Amino acid sequence: MQPDTPHATFDGLDLRALAERLGTPLYVYSASAMRAQIASLQSALGGMNALICFAVKANPNRGVLSLMNAQGVGADIVSVGELRRALQAGIPAERIVFSGVGKTDAEMTEALDAGILRFNVESHDELVALQCAALERGVLARASVRINPDVDAFTPAKISTGKAENKFGVSIHEARRWFSARHELDHVELDGLHVHIGSQILELGPFREAFQRVAAFWKELTASGHPIASIDVGGGLGVCYREGHDQPVHAADYVAVVREALAGFEGQLLFEPGRYLVGEAGVLLTRVIRVKHGDERQFLVLDAAMNDLARPSLYDAWHDIVPVTGEVRPMTSYDIVGPVCETGDTFARARTLPACSSGDLLMIRTAGAYGASMASTYNSRPLAAEVLVDAGRYAVVRQRQRFEDMVAGETAAHHWETA
Repeated sequence: MQPDTPHATFDGLDLRALAERLGTPLYVYSASAMRAQIASLQSALGGMNALICFAVKANPNRGVLSLMNAQGVGADIVSVGELRRALQAGIPAERIVFSGVGKTDAEMTEALDAGILRFNVESHDELVALQCAALERGVLARASVRINPDVDAFTPAKISTGKAENKFGVSIHEARRWFSARHELDHVELDGLHVHIGSQILELGPFREAFQRVAAFWKELTASGHPIASIDVGGGLGVCYREGHDQPVHAADYVAVVREALAGFEGQLLFEPGRYLVGEAGVLLTRVIRVKHGDERQFLVLDAAMNDLARPSLYDAWHDIVPVTGEVRPMTSYDIVGPVCETGDTFARARTLPACSSGDLLMIRTAGAYGASMASTYNSRPLAAEVLVDAGRYAVVRQRQRFEDMVAGETAAHHWETA
C-alpha cells in the first residue's frame, strides 16, 4: 500500500469540483504557470534586443493567445488561420512572424496586408512568390532565410527539423546564392536569418552547434556587404513529461548559449518558444469509464481518447498520469486506453497507478502543448472543453463542442453540379 499524491488543486482551483461542473474530458490551463515561464525567459533576455514570438501551433486557443499578448509576447504563425487568431487575440501585427514550408500566395497576401514583422522563407520558390505578392500589393516584405544547419537535435524523428533530410529550410550554400542575388528583389528586403532544429530538446549541445553555424554565416554575409537586421533562433526548449526522467534546459542557460554564439550582433533577436511556455501549464482531466480485466493484463478505459490527445499514439510519447484523489490504495499495473476503435488509442502500457474504479478522476499531465491543438473529431467524438484557471478562478475559453456543431457543415447530396 502506498499513498498517492492528491493533485486535487491546480493554480488554486479544486479540480474535482471543476470536473463535476464542466464534465470530462477537460483541458485545464494555468495562467500563473504560463506567466512564470514567460517571465523566466524574459528575465534571461534582459538587456538584449529580443522579441519572444509564441509558436501558436502549440496552443492556438484565443484565451491563451490573449494572455501571451498581455505579457508582451508576439506570435510565430504557420497559417493564415493562426494569423487571424493572433490578431483577434490582440497581438499586434508587428509582433508576428510567418514560418512554414507551404505558405500559399493568398496567405502571404493576407499577411502582407496585415503588416506582419517578417516572413521566414523556406525555399527559393517561396521567395519568388513573396516578391510577386509584395509587388502586386505595392509593399516591401521583410524576410529571413531559414537555414537548415544539418544538426541532430537528439529528439524524436517526427519532431526533428534541422537535419538535411528534413523538409525545413535550405542549406547555407543555397542561402548564400539568395543573398548574392538579393538586388533582384525590389519588393523583398532579405535581411534576416532563421534557424529551428526541432522540438522537445533537453540538452544544450545541439543549440550551441546550430547557433555557431548561423553566427559564422551572419559574419560572412556582413563581411560581403549583406547587412543582417534579424536573427531568429527558433524554439525547441523541452519540458518535463516524465517526472524524475526529463531534465529540461533552464532558460538562463539556453540564453547564455545564444549570447555566446551571437556575441556582437546588434540587430533584433527573435525567439519562438511554444511547448516551453504552455506544456507544463496544462493538464487533461479524464474519468475512468471502466476497468477491463484481461487474461494477461488490466485495461483502464478512459473517457479521453487519442482524438483528444494524439501525442502518445502519434509519437509513443510519455505523459505522467495520476489520480486526482487523496485516498490510499494498493498499486496496480494498467494499460491505460481510450474508447476509440484503434489499438493505437493507448496512453500508457504497464503503467503502475493506485487501484482505480469506474468514475475515478485522472489527470494527464504536461498536456498544455500539442494537446487540444492537434485534436480531432475521429469516431464522431466532439472536441473537449478548455478552461483557463488563475489563482482560484476559472474561465471557459472553449465550450465543449456539441454534436450539432460537429455536423453543422454536412449535408446530404441534394444538389449536384458539374465543374
